[in-house]
Amino acid sequence: MPFSYYSLPFCVPPEGVKDSAENLGELLMGDRIENSPYRFKMYTNESDVFLCRSAPLAPDAFALLKKRIDEMYQVNLILDNLPAIRYTKKDDYFLRWTGYPVGIRVGVDYYVFNHLQFTVLVHKYEDANVARVMGAADATDVIPAGAKDGGAANSGWMVVGFEVVPCSIKHNPEDVKSHKMYDRYPSKIKCDPTTVSMSIKENEPIVYTYEVSFVESDIKWPSRWDAYLKMEGAKVHWFSILNSLMVIAFLAGIVFVILLRTVRRDLTKYEELDSEAQAQMNEELSGWKLVVSDVFRAPSKPMLLCVMVGDGVQILGMAVVTILFAALGFMSPASRGTLITGMLFFYLVLGILAGYVGVRVWKTIKCGDHSGWVGVSWRVPKHRCHPLLIVCCAASALVLHLSASHTGRWIPWCQGTTH
Repeated sequence: MPFSYYSLPFCVPPEGVKDSAENLGELLMGDRIENSPYRFKMYTNESDVFLCRSAPLAPDAFALLKKRIDEMYQVNLILDNLPAIRYTKKDDYFLRWTGYPVGIRVGVDYYVFNHLQFTVLVHKYEDANVARVMGAADATDVIPAGAKDGGAANSGWMVVGFEVVPCSIKHNPEDVKSHKMYDRYPSKIKCDPTTVSMSIKENEPIVYTYEVSFVESDIKWPSRWDAYLKMEGAKVHWFSILNSLMVIAFLAGIVFVILLRTVRRDLTKYEELDSEAQAQMNEELSGWKLVVSDVFRAPSKPMLLCVMVGDGVQILGMAVVTILFAALGFMSPASRGTLITGMLFFYLVLGILAGYVGVRVWKTIKCGDHSGWVGVSWRVPKHRCHPLLIVCCAASALVLHLSASHTGRWIPWCQGTTH
């Protein structure tokens, strides 16, 4: 269940919390993007940066923070539209995670990660008019303008990676009483992710710090999402999949041909007999051949059948088209929420196909008589909207209930995502 990042006792930006514009898919998934107090200057390393000193933890805030640590909640950070990656080593290989945990529990003590070590991977771009080349991408805000003399200022930097290492460091709140945000911490900070020392206690504040380092990388702009899409040891074996599909199609074809020849031979035999001979033969039949006289009989509820077939075709078409567009790369992972938005869009557009199929089945059942097709075309979208309305109403009620029980007022959902 996603919750607001600022529902926990974290540092608040000096200009206040602001929400970013989001699409429909992000809103439905609960991915609310908010600004963060962390400050980055392009290709400028900073260390021992004091962020803030929180207020003494009230009993409610202390209990909530412990609950989030027990539930292993993650904080998601975004820089230049790239989620923060955290690497952990297990045996001889590295695991890749997005975001970092709020804290960790060791025995009966709870420790919070109050120091973040950021590593920003940048790639040099040699072009006097780099902003024009990048177009409307969000990286143009951090690329310097080119100089007219063609000097070194013509080179721009593009963010191609964003990594974070969380640390739990014991800070003395008394040492930073007079410090302001972004001041230098009084002592040197050494981030060691293998040890924890900042335990949380009731009625005691938490001091937050961070450091930023920029590293030049060989990763180019079109390949900067490879680290997020790459899955270790999970290669798709297309040859095996194609081989299995061909075997299935071959066996299904053999069975289909056998059944087709058998049914065709039986139907030819029945058509050559008169009614008295058919009745006598039916007494001797068993199994599926007993329904020979019911095959071409209209169903008792043809309207319901047409509606269900139309809705099934719509859902199947939506799934196939969405997967096809995602496989072809039209739904980029850089645009969060596009998958959900695309599913809803294709679901609505393919309602035309659902209405056509429903009316087509109705006409087939009525042996070419299309009277009553207006009722079918109306019931197809009407029955389709009922489950959607029920789900939306239930989700809205759940949001209001959780928000009211959590803060006593309405709050937007988000996964602790900050920009």
